[in-house]
Amino acid sequence: NTVSLITDCSPICGYRSPEEQNNLWFNGLTKKKAGESKHNKLPSEAIDIVPRPVNWRDTKSFYFLAGVVKAVAWYQGIKIRWGGDWDGDGDLNDQTFMDLGHFELL
Repeated sequence: NTVSLITDCSPICGYRSPEEQNNLWFNGLTKKKAGESKHNKLPSEAIDIVPRPVNWRDTKSFYFLAGVVKAVAWYQGIKIRWGGDWDGDGDLNDQTFMDLGHFELL
């Protein structure tokens, strides 16, 4: 995996069952119900990854990881969306829901 060669990271979620998705939605951890998320497709079109060591409050590590993931995807010709810049405009302050470890195919 090219990304893990550049920075230490781990996948924490790919595919989610409908039950898992609805549980996350019910607990306010996602905005999508079962069937609405790219995590619910097989194969999954979304992945959640975290920088290592895991520190959920260290947002700088998530931003760095996002830069690496986006650069590798661009280099490989893969179009993705990141949960820290949903609209892809480069403005990181206009998001209503931050999901810094989330990446999905477009």
